[in-house]
Amino acid sequence: MAEVQGEAARGFEAVRDAFSANFERHGEVGAAFSLYLEGRKVVDIWGGVADADAGRPWAEDTLQLVFSTTKGATAACAHLLAQRGELDLDAPVSQYWPEFKAEGKEQLPVRWLLSHRAGLPVIDRTLSPEEALAWDPVVEALAAQRPVWEPGTAHGYHALTYGWLVGEVVRRISGVSLGRFFAEEIAAPLGLEFWIGLPGEQEPRVSRLIEFAGLAQASAEIDLSSLPEEIRELAAAFLDPNSMSNRALNVTSPPLDYNSRGVHAAEVPAANGICTARSLARFYAGLIGEVDGVRILSPETVAAATVEQSNGKDRVLIVPTRFGLGYFLPSSFSPMAGPASFGHAGAGGSLGFADPETGVAFGYVMNKMQQNLAADPRTLTLIEAVKASI
Repeated sequence: MAEVQGEAARGFEAVRDAFSANFERHGEVGAAFSLYLEGRKVVDIWGGVADADAGRPWAEDTLQLVFSTTKGATAACAHLLAQRGELDLDAPVSQYWPEFKAEGKEQLPVRWLLSHRAGLPVIDRTLSPEEALAWDPVVEALAAQRPVWEPGTAHGYHALTYGWLVGEVVRRISGVSLGRFFAEEIAAPLGLEFWIGLPGEQEPRVSRLIEFAGLAQASAEIDLSSLPEEIRELAAAFLDPNSMSNRALNVTSPPLDYNSRGVHAAEVPAANGICTARSLARFYAGLIGEVDGVRILSPETVAAATVEQSNGKDRVLIVPTRFGLGYFLPSSFSPMAGPASFGHAGAGGSLGFADPETGVAFGYVMNKMQQNLAADPRTLTLIEAVKASI
C-alpha cells in the first residue's frame, strides 16, 4: 500500500483511510484528493507515483490532466459572463458567433451548448490533431457542421466539441481565449493551480497518464450476443469505430496524445485541464461560497446553472445521463454527495463537484485510467467516506 502524505482534519480520518485503501483495492498508482467544507480545506492528501516508468513519486505539487472534469471550469466561464449580463443563455449562439448560423443553426440557443442538446457531438470533416489544437480550424468546422439530430429534441454527450463550442462563445464575448479568461477571472482570484493551456514552465510537474487499453484489446474477443441485453447496445457502440459514440470521443485522426506537450500547451476546454486536487476542490468551493474572501458565482447563478436541462438516454453514451447547464447532476451515472450536488467527472476517474447544501467541495485526480467516465469505484469509496464524515 502506498504511503499517503498530507493532512486530514479531525473527523475526516475515514477519508484518508478510504484514499489509502484505493491503492490496494482498486489498483491506484498515483493520486491526490482534497476536500473543502464551508470554504475551509479539511482534507489534502496524496500518494503513489506520478510517473510509473521513471519512478517519480507523487509530490504535493504534482499536476494531473483531468479530461472532462475540465468541463466544469469551462461552464463556470460562461456562467460568470451570464452573471455579469454579458451573455444571455437563451439568445441564439449566432448572436455572438455569426458564422454559427450555417446549416439551420440560426436559432440554436447557447443553453443547448451547455446541456448537450445542440446535436453537434461529431464533426464530419476529418481533422488532424494539429488543426484541433490550433483552435480556428475546429471552430470553423463546427460553425459549418449540420446537427446530427434536431437541436433541442434530444441530448448526447458532446465529449470534445462542448469545449470548442462554449469556448468560442466566451472568446467572442470577452475577446480572449477560454483558457485566458479562466486564468484571469477565476483561477487568479482564487489562487488556483489549474490551467486550460499549460505554461511550459509547469510541464515538469505533470503526472504521466496510464491510459486504459483493455476495451480495444478485448474487442475482437467479445461476442455481443453473450452480453446482457441492457449493456449490449452500449458495448456495440463503443466497439464500432464508426459509431457516433466513438466519433464523439475522437474527433481527430490520429487521436490526441494526452501525454504530449502539444496537447498540454493548447486549449481543449472539454478535456485538457491540468490541475492539482487541491485546486479542483478549491475551484468548486469558490463557486458555492467564499474562499478567503473570494466567491465566483452568486447563489442565484449557481441555482440557474443546476436546473435540470437533460435527463434520460444519452445518444452518445447510450446510458441515461442527467445534465444542468454544463454540469452533471446526481444520478446513478454520476453519483455525488447529495441531490443538490453538481460537478463533472473525467474519463478514467477524476472528479470535481460541489454540494451547496452541505458546503462540500470535492477534488480527486489520478493518473491510472479505469474503464469509465463516471462512478469510478475509487471516487465512490471517497464519496461514501466524505458523507460519513460530515
